[in-house]
Amino acid sequence: MKNFQEISLPDISDTALSMAYPSGQKKLPDSGIVLAADVGGTKTELALFQIKKKKLVSIKSERYATTDHNSFVKAIRHFHEDKTSVIDCACLGVAGTVDGDKVRGVNFAWEIDAKKLEADLDIKSVLLINDLQANAYGLSALEDSDFKIISKGEKIEGNAVVISPGTGLGEAGMYWDGSYFHPYATEGGHSNFAPNDELDLELWKFLNEKFDHVSWERVISGQGINNIYEFLRNYRGEKEPDWLTEQLKDNDSSKVISAAAIEKKDSVCVETMELFLKYLAVESSQLALKAKATSGIYIGGGITPKVLNLIDKKEFYKNFINVGRMEHLLKTIPIKVVLNDKTALMGAAYYAAMGILK
Repeated sequence: MKNFQEISLPDISDTALSMAYPSGQKKLPDSGIVLAADVGGTKTELALFQIKKKKLVSIKSERYATTDHNSFVKAIRHFHEDKTSVIDCACLGVAGTVDGDKVRGVNFAWEIDAKKLEADLDIKSVLLINDLQANAYGLSALEDSDFKIISKGEKIEGNAVVISPGTGLGEAGMYWDGSYFHPYATEGGHSNFAPNDELDLELWKFLNEKFDHVSWERVISGQGINNIYEFLRNYRGEKEPDWLTEQLKDNDSSKVISAAAIEKKDSVCVETMELFLKYLAVESSQLALKAKATSGIYIGGGITPKVLNLIDKKEFYKNFINVGRMEHLLKTIPIKVVLNDKTALMGAAYYAAMGILK
């Protein structure tokens, strides 16, 4: 992929996936400066775009740990300290439930108030959307090379869905009106995890004792990998190797576990990732069924692209279609992994640009 600052996002009308925007606009404005943000529990990305010749041209971008700043105002001030460009509109895709002009993150401590940001940063308009909604909008900027196909399915017009395991588990829908997709946020990642066999049930018992409520996010996320690993290490009664204990001390444990699984260095790590991918397939099928997502399911987030080598397409597909009488429907649904980690940022950029008045 090109350096992000060399990227130009096409006019909305030129993209393969046509999205509807609240403004009702069908094309990018003639000019303007927009700020886009992808605010997650672990990382925050900011990018500044200029609209030129009906395209969004990246001016600058920056990524840093979300905890590097104790407020979003300070983060933007640090990013845009030179103030060489007047920002016309900003859109923040945030990993949290948006309530009007405010959002508080689920996996980080910030509260973001759009109206306060407008006043504090002298930005004409600040828009807040859920990060998975931003992911959905960003799909319109992607090319074929940005996807890994697990199952081609069939080309049937209809709704689509996005599921993204990362620090947490995000889910979004894309309602198809016959001409355009209408992305909308959900909090499906916090719905109840459903055991399907004896091992699943034992895992549920383990996590229920630990958390009281066992959601899908508890098993399909970075923290989910850790939870599954902890359960299996106890359930299998296998002693943790010294080298693994040492690596887990000072590193992101989910990355250590997945790396050990890829290298087949530890059987518990291998089984952990097998269960993680099984649960991802199962919840993907549940989401696809609830939305009747005949146009496809897009698997995004920071984890899946990094563990592609662990995905057995046949096994994933078997778990995906294992729903009894609706198997025939799920067989028609395309399954794609989103490889581009800037998707949410690009979606926020489009949303901001489409929020600028003509």
